[in-house]
Amino acid sequence: MKIPKIRIKKGLAYVGGAILLAFIILLIILSPLAKYYIEKNDVKLFGREATIGWAYVNPFTGYVHFHDVKIYEMQGDSVFISATGATANFAMNKLLSKQVVIERLVVDHPRGKIVQKKDTLNFDDIIKRFSGGKSDTTSSDAWHVTLLDTEIIGGEFHYYEKIIPINYFIKNLNIVGPGKTKDVDTLSAKFSFEDGKGKGDMKGDFTINQKTLDYRFGVDIKAFDLEIIRQYIWELINYGMFHATLDAQVKATGNFYSSDSISAKGRLFLSDFHLGKTNEDAYIAFKKLALVVDELSPVRNKFLFDSITLNSPYLKYEVFDSLDNVQALFGKKGKNITDVANQSGRFNLVIEIARYVKDISRNFFTSDFQIGTLRVAKGNFTFNDYSISEKFSMSAGPLTIRADSVNRKSKRVGIFLTSDIKPYGKANFFISINPKDSGDFDFKYNVQKVPAAAFNPYLVSMTSFPIDRGTLEINGLWNVRNGSIESKNHVVVIDPRVTKRIRNKDTKWIPMPLIMSLARDRGNVIDFEIPITGNLKHPKFHLSDVITDVIRNIFVKPATTPYRMEVKEVETEIEKSLTVKWEMNQRSLTDHQLKFVKVVAEFLKSHPEASLAVHPIEYQAKEKEHILFYEAKKKYFLITHNKQIKDFTEDDSLEVDRMSAKDHALVKYISKNLSDTVMFTLQEKCMNFVGNPVVNRSFNRLVQLRKASFLKLFVENGTENQVKVKASENSIPYNGFSYFKFDYPNGMDDKLREAYDKMRELNNEEPRKRYLKERKKLAKN
Repeated sequence: MKIPKIRIKKGLAYVGGAILLAFIILLIILSPLAKYYIEKNDVKLFGREATIGWAYVNPFTGYVHFHDVKIYEMQGDSVFISATGATANFAMNKLLSKQVVIERLVVDHPRGKIVQKKDTLNFDDIIKRFSGGKSDTTSSDAWHVTLLDTEIIGGEFHYYEKIIPINYFIKNLNIVGPGKTKDVDTLSAKFSFEDGKGKGDMKGDFTINQKTLDYRFGVDIKAFDLEIIRQYIWELINYGMFHATLDAQVKATGNFYSSDSISAKGRLFLSDFHLGKTNEDAYIAFKKLALVVDELSPVRNKFLFDSITLNSPYLKYEVFDSLDNVQALFGKKGKNITDVANQSGRFNLVIEIARYVKDISRNFFTSDFQIGTLRVAKGNFTFNDYSISEKFSMSAGPLTIRADSVNRKSKRVGIFLTSDIKPYGKANFFISINPKDSGDFDFKYNVQKVPAAAFNPYLVSMTSFPIDRGTLEINGLWNVRNGSIESKNHVVVIDPRVTKRIRNKDTKWIPMPLIMSLARDRGNVIDFEIPITGNLKHPKFHLSDVITDVIRNIFVKPATTPYRMEVKEVETEIEKSLTVKWEMNQRSLTDHQLKFVKVVAEFLKSHPEASLAVHPIEYQAKEKEHILFYEAKKKYFLITHNKQIKDFTEDDSLEVDRMSAKDHALVKYISKNLSDTVMFTLQEKCMNFVGNPVVNRSFNRLVQLRKASFLKLFVENGTENQVKVKASENSIPYNGFSYFKFDYPNGMDDKLREAYDKMRELNNEEPRKRYLKERKKLAKN
């Protein structure tokens, strides 16, 4: 029986509709079933609890999308990793041949956290689960998984280290890679991300061979804040702040099995580096360190640098009563670093970087090395010593270092260093070294125009006698071959003079006037040649010239006493005509100073049209330090003697003045309630105890009393209106003491000119004529 066509068409339509309906129902049901299945079996599948907002599965196209995916920590108390969405495209036809081919995988805005505690990570269980058993991939029943195009969009990952601790994250992580097939051993991808706080970004690409562990990468880093380094440094230091910024363009190849297999080239710029007590108080800092590498390949023994430049470096070294600032920061003898480094299983990124750099550079000096340009510009080195009775401070800057092309093939390499010395002086150093042998070099140096008074903190502490005149110059030449030294060293001090003794319990006593009379020659100069021989490990100082000069002075100088006394009288006349010097804490003029001021006052009285300009030069830092110590001792004295300020007598003042500022009981008392736990210096502790307003009031009072004492005679004879006292200038005086400088009225300086003329005559006579050139140079400055 023939079936009508119309019935056939209807049947086909019903069948087709049924199939379509089945497909639709399958699509509708399969998506929630997939969601249900994953959430039901999440622990079996991942070993963790997981949730999905909604799912879409298309079995016909192989398209799968999960929205709002969350995988929890193993304890299930917080989210381990989440994503706004995860999309995959499967090749459905490959399933028939037991191949799972993910043609494209996209993870949208994943957010995850990595938590480390010593050598334990919060995803160790996942690693163990998916790498624990190796299936027999050669079996006919084995399934093969292939992941092709992979993309991560806008990721954010947080890293927490519980012990140190570390809290760091990156954002806007994007990764694009071609994936991996079963017959290819390499993984490759391009990536980019930003610092979590938006301070810099990084992008690049990498390739890794999973079998050989060979790698290749290129990276471009822009203004990247090294906060992650700071957090690791905090584990190594007792206090302090660190910050730096990294820029780099580097390409490299190597193998993970061997650290020195790396071969790299590119540029690296480390900027705004700072490590110190606070964000303002640096111990070491620099504006920019730039490395331009042509080839760095330890395995090939090649270290070829186009240039190494360091701009505006700053280094401060301070000595305290028990430690220095380096040991205070890192622990005694670097204890903090060794404690962390010696703990097995302890990871610290800073230590690992240091180990890696040490490892790859261990053969630097036996390799083929070259540095086209080596330069340090605008450097500054500061040294402070707080361990003696008063602070000693000296700095070098702006410091410049430049070198010839540094090449192991060169016979010699020349390195030049020049710097001003602050507060006064200059230094020049030159070294010519054999790049193949560090024990083969020539060294020439010259340090000049350094005031002897700059070393008063040491002289007072060791002898009780400061110096208020004198200029130090040192120069020498070293020739070192195979570590053996042949050197000449020349020390000259022009016109040194010891002033009156300072008496307190902080100072030792040595008869400096006697020693100075033996050390100075007839021309009022200390001039010694001190050769050094031996070797670099055991140098020998030859003091025969010192001994000879002392003996010569004992027998020869007495014959020139009249000449030397005449020189001293003229020098004194010039000095007292130009300035009034104030000893530390001196509040009124001495009798000798009053006699000179009286002469000036009488001249102004007889010349009403004349005037005198006075320029006060205050050594404020040193004056305030002396005031600070006195006020701290005074406050402690009043407390321990149950006295009020109104009961403080002159005898009490003398007792306080002689008391040591480093008295054990005093230091212990003022250290009890410090407002800052990193106060290492006595100056900081005393300021905390006394208060800055007290010191400022006392200093201002000192300045007023000096001015009043100086003007007293002018007021008495009615010439105070002819004296113009200028505003005080705060500086470090060359002679180490505050003073009043004079600009004389016409006619008053005739006697001064006569003294200068006489001084020039004396300087042209033996024995001062020998040092005439040096004295002329000093006079110009």
